[in-house]
Amino acid sequence: MAALQTLNRKLSANPNDAEALYQRGMLFAKNDDFPHAVLDFDATIKINPTDAEALNNRCWVRAMLGDLNAALQDCDGALQLKPDNADALDSRGLVNLKNGQNANAIADFDAALRLNPKLASSLYGRGIARQRTGAGPAGDRDLSAARTIDANIASDFAIFGIR
Repeated sequence: MAALQTLNRKLSANPNDAEALYQRGMLFAKNDDFPHAVLDFDATIKINPTDAEALNNRCWVRAMLGDLNAALQDCDGALQLKPDNADALDSRGLVNLKNGQNANAIADFDAALRLNPKLASSLYGRGIARQRTGAGPAGDRDLSAARTIDANIASDFAIFGIR
């Protein structure tokens, strides 16, 4: 993969290139190589502890790995740095959903949707959380709205371990 080779060359020349580490972490995450993604996000955050995006992405990757307590800490850290970060709210909602904390998940997804009403993952996650809490019709509406925005959202959530 050419992008990986380019990033590896940059990091060979400068192992403390936070941007290259972050980009390589994103590349690993997109290719479901979550252990390597965590390592690169760890290194990025060590260099720049106030990188809210790296914290958010490490949160999401840790959620994929099932390390939910550490994921929640990362999401909270990202939101302390950048309170109006819809992606971090969405990630924390996912962590709460995976943890069975449905009321917290709904609150996070609601907050994310106030910032970005077309965030399919927040609509879908809120729909599942609403169904789990007995609000079936509202949950069904959210699921339908999410599928209108992203036809593959249900399969994405299945990969996340959420049905």
